[in-house]
Amino acid sequence: MLNIRYLMLGLLFLTSLISCEDQTIINNQTLPPPIANAGSSVTIQEPLSIVSLTGSGTTQNGYIVGYLWSQISGPNNPLIVSPSASTTEINNLILGNYLFQFAVIDSAGLTGVDTISVRVIPNSSTTITLQPSNSPTELVMVDTDPDYSSSNGPELLAEAWTSGGSIFNCRSLLKFDLSSIPANSTILSARLSIYSSPNPVNGNLIDANFGTQNAMYLSSVLAPWNSSTLFPNTPASNIATRMLIPHTNNSFEDIIDLDVTDLVQPMISNANYGFLMQLQTEVQYNSRIFASSYHPDPTKHPKLIISYQ
Repeated sequence: MLNIRYLMLGLLFLTSLISCEDQTIINNQTLPPPIANAGSSVTIQEPLSIVSLTGSGTTQNGYIVGYLWSQISGPNNPLIVSPSASTTEINNLILGNYLFQFAVIDSAGLTGVDTISVRVIPNSSTTITLQPSNSPTELVMVDTDPDYSSSNGPELLAEAWTSGGSIFNCRSLLKFDLSSIPANSTILSARLSIYSSPNPVNGNLIDANFGTQNAMYLSSVLAPWNSSTLFPNTPASNIATRMLIPHTNNSFEDIIDLDVTDLVQPMISNANYGFLMQLQTEVQYNSRIFASSYHPDPTKHPKLIISYQ
């Protein structure tokens, strides 16, 4: 037996089709059609074959009374599980590009449509591990000495401390060589590991993490720098995507497999200027001290694992 809901939906579509250019004239007023929104395009990777789509509709003519999902194109005919609902799963997708249409019908019998693309990509990714020794693209900057920066010390610092009674702040820059990754690659995942310096030569010389406000920012850098860059010329960083590393009371706490995918993708798509590390609040006495690529223990060197395609 024909589903009553589908019958009503079909009648509403027919009503909309015979209206003048999807508009209805009531009391000498032309009503605008509803607006459909099928959502943003979706990309999934094999072996996934299912996607969930959610659409919405708005109207000035009362309310939305019906929805309809349909396929426009694609390499096969997948199953649209709930074609007359605002949210539906689509099953049995295969490799390739699809285009689906989402229609909404309002209580005036008018129709609005939108489309959404779904892309199924192959599971063919490359993973690289970067953990260099003696990297020339690491730098510690100190604000109280405008002529001082260090590019080959054993530690990377996010620190606010004193020396001989003088207050100073330290920030660090860190860049990995990403030149082996093609410029048009999509970064599937990027995970950064930085390790507490086991025998600190900065701070209180005992604790890698110290203080009551040692939360720190990790952000992607937006401008060039080199081994001569000084604290007053700290390059701009992306505040919108920067990550907050929470305060810790642990003297030694490695940061393992931190998800930095959103920071690394622009380094491939645009330009690679690396990372900036700095305390969230630069007040004494607080420190986060990590081993650099010059640390004598190579297992403590900063490590970046990237999967891309």
